[in-house]
Amino acid sequence: MRVLAFALLSLVALPAMSEKLSIERIYDDPALLGATPRGVKISPDGSRVTFLRGKADDQNALDLWEYNLSDNATRLLVDSKQLQPEAEQLSDAEKATRERQRIAGLKGIVSYRWAPDSRHLLFPLAGQLFLYDLGAATADAVRSLTPKDAEVIDAQVGPVGRYVSFVSRQNLWVVDLKTNLKHRLTDDGKDTVHNGEAEFIAQEEMDRFSGYWWSPTGEWIAFERYDEAAVPAVQRFEIQPDRTDVTEQRYPAAGQPNAKVQLGLIRPSGGRTRWIDLGQDSNIYLNRVNWTPDGKFLAFQRQTRDQKRLDLVLVDVDSNKQRVLLSETSPTWVNLHDDLHFLEQQPAFLWASERSGQKHLYLYGMDGKEKVQLSIGDWGIDRVLAVDEGAGLVYVAANKDHPLDKQVYSLKLDGSNAASPQRITTEDGWHEASFAADNSAGVKVFVDSFSDPQTPTRVGVRRADGTRVAWLAENRVDDTHPYAPYRAAHIQPEFSSIKAVDGQDLWYRLYKPAGFDAAKKYPVISHFYGGPTAQLAKRDFGDLIDQYLAQQGYVVITVDNRGMARRGRAFSDPIYRQLGEVEVQDQRSALKWLAGQPWVDGKRMGVFGWSYGGYLTLMMLAKSSDLVAAGVSVAPVTDWTLYDTHYTERYLGQPKENAEGYRKSGVLAWLDGMTSPLLLIHGMADDNVLFTNSTQLMAELQNRGRSFDLMTYPGGKHGMSTPAMKKHVFNTLKRWFDRQLKPAENTAAKS
Repeated sequence: MRVLAFALLSLVALPAMSEKLSIERIYDDPALLGATPRGVKISPDGSRVTFLRGKADDQNALDLWEYNLSDNATRLLVDSKQLQPEAEQLSDAEKATRERQRIAGLKGIVSYRWAPDSRHLLFPLAGQLFLYDLGAATADAVRSLTPKDAEVIDAQVGPVGRYVSFVSRQNLWVVDLKTNLKHRLTDDGKDTVHNGEAEFIAQEEMDRFSGYWWSPTGEWIAFERYDEAAVPAVQRFEIQPDRTDVTEQRYPAAGQPNAKVQLGLIRPSGGRTRWIDLGQDSNIYLNRVNWTPDGKFLAFQRQTRDQKRLDLVLVDVDSNKQRVLLSETSPTWVNLHDDLHFLEQQPAFLWASERSGQKHLYLYGMDGKEKVQLSIGDWGIDRVLAVDEGAGLVYVAANKDHPLDKQVYSLKLDGSNAASPQRITTEDGWHEASFAADNSAGVKVFVDSFSDPQTPTRVGVRRADGTRVAWLAENRVDDTHPYAPYRAAHIQPEFSSIKAVDGQDLWYRLYKPAGFDAAKKYPVISHFYGGPTAQLAKRDFGDLIDQYLAQQGYVVITVDNRGMARRGRAFSDPIYRQLGEVEVQDQRSALKWLAGQPWVDGKRMGVFGWSYGGYLTLMMLAKSSDLVAAGVSVAPVTDWTLYDTHYTERYLGQPKENAEGYRKSGVLAWLDGMTSPLLLIHGMADDNVLFTNSTQLMAELQNRGRSFDLMTYPGGKHGMSTPAMKKHVFNTLKRWFDRQLKPAENTAAKS
C-alpha cells in the first residue's frame, strides 16, 4: 500500500487548545470542511472546468464558477443571488425531482449543461431557463429562454447547438436559438400522461432522471411517454407547520401496477411521432436509452418485471427494424449500470456484466458476440469514466487495491492488462473522478475529488496520466480553514474486518472515543445503513456525526453487512427473498465482537440508522434486544408492501408469490422481541418512505402496550434536508442516547 500523500493534520502546526465538534457547527456556515466544488464538468473542448460552489454565508446557495486552463484563473461566472434576488418559487415537478436527486436542500444554480460549442452554458434558476455566453460582455452574457409562466425541468442543449430543449407541464418543448421561437413537440401531456419525463420509479430506483435523448446528429429526439393511470393513487397527508396538505400521489407499491411506458422518436422541428416497439410484454421497465455515435441506431435496455432478465435492443432508425444485441440473466436479479459505450473507430461496444460474480468490463462486436474481456479478477469496476479510442484505453473507477477505496485505473481496449490495470490516482483513499463527456479527441484532463480519513475533500485537475495540473480547491487545513479549531480533536478511525457466518469479510470503520483509555469501558453506537447499492465503511474523511459522537465519549462503529455494494454477487445476493435476516446476523456478529473487547461495555451498545438503516435498527431491536440496549430509527420502512415496485420486488419478488418472505421481512412480525428502548423519527411529508410506515408501527406498539419515544417533523421529507431539521434530529439523537447509554453520567450531571 502506498503511503498517504496528503496527511494534512500532521503537516500543519496544531494549536495548543482545540475545540470539540458541535452539531450546530457541523450544519452552520461557512462549510466546516471547506467550500469544495460540486457538479464539476469539463467543457467539450477541454479548455475549461466549470463547477458549482456555495456562498460563504450560505453553503447551500450555489453559484456557477469556472477554472480556465489557458490562464489558470478561477472566476465567478454567475451569481445566483444577483440574477434571481427573490426567493425561489419552484414547481411541484421541480421540487419532486430535487427530492429524488437528494438535492432538496440546495438552492440557486443546482444544475447546468455545456453546449457542444464549448461557449455556452445552460442552467435553470428559480423555474426559469438561462443561457450563458462565455464570449459575450458581462452585461450581455445571460439570456433568458423561457416565458415566466413556464415550469422548466430537464433542460438540454441539442448536439449541433441550434436548439435548447426542456420539459414543461408534462410536455416536451424546444427553443430555436436562431429565431428564438419556442414550440411544443408533444401536446397530450396532462393528467396522468407525461412526455419527456422519467417516471417516479426511474428517478427513485433506476438512477435515471431524464426522459428524452438527443441523437448525436441532432436529427431526432427519442422520448419517453408514460401514463400512470393504472398506478394506484395514494392520498398522502403532508403535515406542514401551518397547514395539512392532502397530496394525491401515484405510488406504485410492491405488487401494484407500474406506469405504462412508451418510447417515441420525433424531430426537433416537430411532426409525427414514430413509436418504437418495446416488445410483446408491456409489463416491463425501460431502463436506459442510448444512441450509436453516427445516430443511425437507437439502443434501449428493457428489463422484465421480475428483474431477472435485461435485454439490450438495437433499433435501426431508418427501417425501424430491431434486434436483441445481448441479454443478461440472473437467478436473483440483474443490476443496472451506465457502462454501455458504443465505439466510433470500430463496430463494437463496451458492456459491464456481473456474470463472473464480480462486475467486469467486456468488449462486444455489433453482432452481439463477446470479443475480449477487459477486466478480470476478484475485484470489480464501479463504472466506466471515459474512453480514449486513439490511445486504446478505457478509464474506470474500481476497488482493485482495497475494498474500502475507490481509485481510477486505465484498461486497454485489447484486454492485455485485464488482470493488472494501470492505476492512475496515487493516493490511497477515495477518489471521485469527472471526465469530459466527449473524449473523441482523446482524454486530456480529468477532475479528481480526493479524501482520506485525515483529509477533507481536495479537488484538483489532473492530466490523463494522473499528474496534477492545478487545484480547484486545495482545501488545506491551515489556520484559516473552518476546520482548524477542531483538527487537534480529530479522531483517526481504524479499519479492519470480522468474519460473517459464511466466512466472508465484513469491513468496518471504528472511532475510539476522545482521550481513549484502554482500561475504561465505553458505550457503543453502531451507525449503519445495511441496504443494497450502498457502502458506508470507506477510507474517506468519514461522517462528521460519527466523529462528533466519538468526541462525546462513544465508540462508534460502522459495519457493512452482506447485501451491500462493491463486494460482488456472493456478498450481495444472500438477502434474496428475505430482508432483515443476514443483515441482522452480520450486525450481531459485529456487536458480539465489540462486546468482547476489554474497552467496551457490552451492556451499553446502541444502534442507529436512516431509511434502510432505520429499518435495520428496528429489526435489530426486534431480533437482538439481548445485545442492543437502545436504538434510533429514522424514516424506516416497516412493511415492504408499502414500498415501491422496482426496489422491493428486485429482492423479494411480488407479494402474491412470496407472501411469507414479505411477512418475515417486515418489522411487525418480530415486535414481540423488541424489548429495548426505541426512538422513532420520521418526516411528516416523506414521499419516499411514506409516513404510514411509522404510523403502522406506532399503532402496533401501542396495541402491545409498549412504550417508545417519538419525534416527527412537520414538512419534513425523507432527508429532512434543512439545516434546522438536521440539527434538531441529531441533537435529539445525542440527548436520547446519553439518557439510555450514559445513565450514570446523566445522574452525576444533574446532581
